[in-house]
Amino acid sequence: MCTSHDHAQGEAAQAGAGRRGFLRATALLGAAATTGIVLPAVAEAAEQSVRRPDSESRRFTLAVMPDTQYLFDGPSINPAPVEASLRYLLEHGGKGDENIVFLSHLGDLTQNGAEEEFAAIGEAFGILDRRGVGYSVLAGNHDVRSSTDDQRGPTPYLDAFGPRRFRSRPTFGGASPDGYNTYHLFRAAGREWMVLALDWRLSQRGYAWAKDVLARHPKTPVVLTTHELVAEDDSLSAYGQQLWDGLIEDHDQIFLALGGHFWPAGRAIRENAAGHEVHLHLTNYQNRYFGGAAMIRLYRFDLDRGVIDVETVSPWILGRAAEGLNELERQEIELSGDADRFSVGIDFAERFSGFDPVPARPARPASKMLIPGTVAYWRFDGHDAGTAVTGTVRDLSGRGNDLTVVSVGGGTLAWSADHHPDQPGHGSLEFDGYKSPLKGAWLRTVDAAPLNSATFEGGYTIEAFYRLPADWDAGHNAWSGLISRTGRNGSVGPVTDDPDEPLATLSISDGPGPQWAAHPLNQRQLATNWGDETAREKWWHLAVVNDGRHTTMYVQGCPVARNPHPAAVGIASAGLPWLLGGYEYAGKIDQILHGRLGDVRIVSRALPVTSFMTH
Repeated sequence: MCTSHDHAQGEAAQAGAGRRGFLRATALLGAAATTGIVLPAVAEAAEQSVRRPDSESRRFTLAVMPDTQYLFDGPSINPAPVEASLRYLLEHGGKGDENIVFLSHLGDLTQNGAEEEFAAIGEAFGILDRRGVGYSVLAGNHDVRSSTDDQRGPTPYLDAFGPRRFRSRPTFGGASPDGYNTYHLFRAAGREWMVLALDWRLSQRGYAWAKDVLARHPKTPVVLTTHELVAEDDSLSAYGQQLWDGLIEDHDQIFLALGGHFWPAGRAIRENAAGHEVHLHLTNYQNRYFGGAAMIRLYRFDLDRGVIDVETVSPWILGRAAEGLNELERQEIELSGDADRFSVGIDFAERFSGFDPVPARPARPASKMLIPGTVAYWRFDGHDAGTAVTGTVRDLSGRGNDLTVVSVGGGTLAWSADHHPDQPGHGSLEFDGYKSPLKGAWLRTVDAAPLNSATFEGGYTIEAFYRLPADWDAGHNAWSGLISRTGRNGSVGPVTDDPDEPLATLSISDGPGPQWAAHPLNQRQLATNWGDETAREKWWHLAVVNDGRHTTMYVQGCPVARNPHPAAVGIASAGLPWLLGGYEYAGKIDQILHGRLGDVRIVSRALPVTSFMTH
């Protein structure tokens, strides 16, 4: 399946465009905060604009809000920055924008843990409550008596943000009996994710509860949030280390853990008991202008690119830009330091494989691959891996295009169990070609094979799976053929290019990358399609599709850039065999594949991407 991959730079630009669209509402809100103007209509408009996130998109955002305590401090309560950030989430939560799926607050909502402070911030979070948006909060040391743990009993924090506030929320999973620890489940990228929000200090009961929650959701990846975790770059606080030792290290589901409390922002990485990396981040901006101005950190997950792109922004200051920012605001509108704007590379499938492995796609019967127009289909499963290929490799289409082994320099060809994850047959051929001195083995169609004379005037689709090893070297292995047609280019008439090239070859260039060069019936030269470089030690699917007029090469179902525009009809033939793993020049074997070749299919018509063997 072809997937569109945007670069981080483009993603940031997209986010910037979204923020510009938000300025009008937040600018007025910012003005209201500084002038005392009440603008309920604007607030309602911002809240009414909420768009539901796309739970199937493989790109989504988790928003994080750290310590807001200085905005809710006794007589100097100022909810405007928090309200602007929350409305930003509503404005940008939907499909096609940030796709924000959840918000996590990291504690120290208030300065003194007083009732009036919690009443104010509780009212601000009503913006999300009224729209049913999922979020989590947790108690920091300023929200409760810092000398206590989660068994402290009733508090103004619990009155404002206890479990009963979240019970009607679809993302709310449950709370510990004391009410200070909660877990939340949301759907993104087509699967379930958890935010495990833990109190400022866990008791033994709190640890037991958290372990039970994880045990009841054994296949769910978890973002752990707490108030204190990382103290500075590469360093956990004493309590953070306790949390690591007592919970995080032995629970592979926790791949990301976030905390506040200290400043400046920092990061640490630890290896858990399963041998996987856990990313631990410190996020806190209360020491910056306007108590941090309710900055939010956006964790943009992209499962196709295998990355989390992180950005830190203050929607409240962004919204004030229309008025003209003061000197300090200009420094805080967005943070671009290494600890504030960065990317975290994660191979999500590999990282989650220990607790939720992706089931292997089962092999599909050869009969399912014999679609109308199939003229040849070869697959290489059902053999003992490592043993030599001998005798005849049958054409499963029943058309008689069987293959026999040819070798030079004592080379051999072996069976392998390795295969592309979407390949119909669970096996491949192991070629070990070498240029100088020439050594290796390859396959050729039998002399009576109908394929040898086929010219495909009505179009064709040629598909193959391949994988190059780490030691593939351009000096010895470049320009070997995956599939090629023998016969000199100049043997079918006068040509304007090299007459000694073969009539058709799907080769691996010195990139390494795929190249299709074929002599069409309506031209006097080879027409060439060039693919981009393809990584070693990874399986790739190739398809060359001719619709009777033009030829297009696809890699992993995606069209390459360098597909020629001139009309190309069919493939010229000298009535000679096709080769798998071999390449001839001037009528003699010149290069042999060094790598693995999986299923190969040739169909005498153009196929859509949805009919490729990967589907």
